[in-house]
Amino acid sequence: MSFNKLYSFLLLIGLLFFISACQDTQKRENNKIDPPSNIHKDTTNDTIDIKNNDSKIKTNTQNEWEELTTSNAPIFLKKYGKENPETRVKLETNLGDIVIKLYEDTPLHRANFIFLVKEGYFDLTTFHRIVKDFIIQAGSNDGKEVGQKRNDIGRHYLLPAEINPSRTHRLGTVSGAKQYRDNPGHQTAPFEFFIFVGEPISGRHLNESYTIFGEVIEGLDTAIKIAEQETDRGEWPIPLIYIKASVID
Repeated sequence: MSFNKLYSFLLLIGLLFFISACQDTQKRENNKIDPPSNIHKDTTNDTIDIKNNDSKIKTNTQNEWEELTTSNAPIFLKKYGKENPETRVKLETNLGDIVIKLYEDTPLHRANFIFLVKEGYFDLTTFHRIVKDFIIQAGSNDGKEVGQKRNDIGRHYLLPAEINPSRTHRLGTVSGAKQYRDNPGHQTAPFEFFIFVGEPISGRHLNESYTIFGEVIEGLDTAIKIAEQETDRGEWPIPLIYIKASVID
């Protein structure tokens, strides 16, 4: 084969490879759901560690308080709840909006949720666990920024249970997640929550074990749509569904 023919052949192979790579990139871009507007997506893949952090919280307000712990959180949240009486929160996602009404008879969970929303914690988090016809769980991400926010607020604090035995899991109820199963006091992990999207019978084992602290009053169709998304083997949606949270009133 002459040099010119060999050069032309290699040039053709290179061109075909370039076109194929561009097509693969385009496919990945078409399968991606970007974060809602005004949210900067954290593209790091670092996992969140669980080390203690003794630093103070640097807040978006003029206040400053010590890192929250299981012992001091109820005191702080009681005071915070009196000063921040709001009960409605909007979650914006790429699949639609969800409005949640928080119950006043779960004051610590209500105050904690409002606190996290106002501190911007939920922005950049995702609906990270989907179990079809059961729950959609939110409030986490494996990015560095979310891990740092947990460190700043108080990574290891838990909320005491505020369980109302007459309240059961039904379509649209919002409950606090648990950090571990061996939890006889049913304490709530403060950063994550789940919306129940199944039939009441499928949630009977959750009743009186998880604090139900709110319900979806608008956008239940969005919650159901999220529950129908494709997931990987770890129940993470493909692609990720980002959240932007704001207090309504």
